[in-house]
Amino acid sequence: MQALILLSSIGIITLLFAFYSYVICFYSPKRPQSDDLEQYIPPGKQYQAVKAQLLEAVNQMHDAPCHWYSIKSHDGRTLWGRFYENQPNAPIILIFHGYRGYCYRDCAVGFTIGKKLGFNIMAVDQRSHGKSDGHVISFGIRERYDCLDWIRWIKKTFGKETPIVLSGVSMGASTVLMASELDICPDVCCILADCPYSSPAAIIRKVSHDIGYPQNLAYPFVWLGAGLFGWFRLSAASACNAVKHAKLPILLVHGEEDLFVPCDMSREISKNCKEYVHLYTFPKAGHGLSYLIDPDRYEKLCVDFLWQIPSLESYLQESSYATKLHSA
Repeated sequence: MQALILLSSIGIITLLFAFYSYVICFYSPKRPQSDDLEQYIPPGKQYQAVKAQLLEAVNQMHDAPCHWYSIKSHDGRTLWGRFYENQPNAPIILIFHGYRGYCYRDCAVGFTIGKKLGFNIMAVDQRSHGKSDGHVISFGIRERYDCLDWIRWIKKTFGKETPIVLSGVSMGASTVLMASELDICPDVCCILADCPYSSPAAIIRKVSHDIGYPQNLAYPFVWLGAGLFGWFRLSAASACNAVKHAKLPILLVHGEEDLFVPCDMSREISKNCKEYVHLYTFPKAGHGLSYLIDPDRYEKLCVDFLWQIPSLESYLQESSYATKLHSA
């Protein structure tokens, strides 16, 4: 009897810790949107040092006219995205923001560069963020299929010949990299990924260590919480494994002083596919801040990379901004 009570107690405690881990890591309550754009700027020193530049980019994206579109995901969720048209029939940059992030903050760099290039921009609210449905963040496991849903919708809405550039920051970057092993070719011509993590498991272990939890002790509860309450497997996909099957050119950018997602994670991703992955790191840049630390180099890298994509070359040749940077 005592053994049964002990086992029951252990089971209950395990479930409680698993549920707590699920709430902390994966559950996303609906957060009201605010017009106070300063709320999108994180409080850390690295962000405060570039607050003025980041806020300017956020304001430009917020104030630009856009059209809201919604789609139904593979599992019946309503997902929303902002479409910014800069030029009819131009290529489309499809951008995904980060974990518990905001479209205006995380997609502002892609918006800025896309606008300069004359490309059209679809910046989406990831599931369980912004206007999109859901309460579970799966670190890219389910979101990669949302990416596929958006690609299909763009092709259906704007035509099969419309070139699509996949782009993302942080979790968004990992999402598009994990989506790269799905059936997205030839609908997507290339991928731009800024500061992705190598796998959901790896970033959870790293963050657990950062906040003082023993990695080997905390992770089993997180893994169990994801399966029991989030209904997904943390090991179902990873950016490292996905790029092994890459058939698209991938530009990988990472700040060398990233305190959240270590730069070594991008190095690990790059090692798994040297043929298609082109990695560039930025000294003194924190998480998602490479562009703000060195915008000239960042833009030059993007333009030179995109210029190598056959389906984009004719559009770029018509852009004085792109031709000037490419010839520099």
